[in-house]
Amino acid sequence: MNIAFVDLKRQNQLHQTELLTALKKIITSAQFIMGQPLEKFEQQFARFCGTKFCVGLNSGTDALEFALRALDIKAGDEIITAPNSYFSSAMVISKVGAKPVFADVDPQTFTIDPQKVALVITKKTKAIIPVHLYGQAADMDPLIKIARQHKLAIIEDCCQAHGARYKAKVLPVTGLGAFSFYPGKNLGSFGDGGALVTNDPAIAKKVQLLRNDGSLQKYHHLIIGNKSRLDTVQAAILSVKLKHLNRWNNLRRRHAQAYTRKLKSISAINLPIEAPYNRHIYHLYVINAKHRDRLQKHLWSLGIETGIHYPVPIHLQPAYAHLGYKKGDFPVTESAAKSILSLPMFPELTDTEINYIAATIRKFYSPHARTTLRRSPSKRS
Repeated sequence: MNIAFVDLKRQNQLHQTELLTALKKIITSAQFIMGQPLEKFEQQFARFCGTKFCVGLNSGTDALEFALRALDIKAGDEIITAPNSYFSSAMVISKVGAKPVFADVDPQTFTIDPQKVALVITKKTKAIIPVHLYGQAADMDPLIKIARQHKLAIIEDCCQAHGARYKAKVLPVTGLGAFSFYPGKNLGSFGDGGALVTNDPAIAKKVQLLRNDGSLQKYHHLIIGNKSRLDTVQAAILSVKLKHLNRWNNLRRRHAQAYTRKLKSISAINLPIEAPYNRHIYHLYVINAKHRDRLQKHLWSLGIETGIHYPVPIHLQPAYAHLGYKKGDFPVTESAAKSILSLPMFPELTDTEINYIAATIRKFYSPHARTTLRRSPSKRS
């Protein structure tokens, strides 16, 4: 049996008629940049997130960067984020000339630890970027309290958390959040795409300028901007998919529960923890596994694709060597990088496939296999 880590073909086949109808409308209208299809999706997604505004962009990366620019973050400022995330969460800080400052993560949820955040605030700190990781919200109440005490902005990185909830509130809790519509996301387009949602009309206007060469009216440029518009083709696809997102998230939760039932008896792995204040939508189902690398190779040899999110923490990336961080600075993040493994997760995953994956993992950790593992010298995983 071959099981993809994310099988986008199944979703496309199931919704082919809807998707092709949406694409044909764009082809017929020849409205490929800006216009009604984009405005329609922006209104729909703002309503979904419970915010007043949504600005469609080229990527979640641009959404984060433009949020920083809209808040007037500049050279010399410091922005706190976690080292256990995709590189963009820190890269955007550097792109606006500010300095990323890292705070370690909670050992159960792997989202940023508010207590660690409080320890690294300085007079130069201007904002916090909490990453809602794997589909689960960071613990926002203490972060909001810290931000208020120190007069800091919060930009929520929601790129893995479309429809996730924190204490019954759909993210972003603060009303300012960046989303990615990369194809493999819970809400994914047919290419790169992203959006910034906000309740602040000034931020929305600034980001609308930034995405369109600094212009709201053709040939009239108010600021130096970028070219970062969400294409109408992608907007039309996202409008179709958004109607199904809640059901897809429910299916992901069902698959996660099935994984947990079938794997909970294996002492060699730790399963995802869903914090009591969260509604996890399982963009990823991430286990913490002994002999992770060998397990991954074993699963691959039997047709099961997996992923590692993320094998090299941001603070240890060569691009950030100049910041002076070293191994051991963020022990929770570094430990996770050596042992986490993401199992196949997508709405169309079947019970048969989940059973096969779980049985394969159980067999790997069976008494006979454990004896083999003990006898086989290897690097620590």
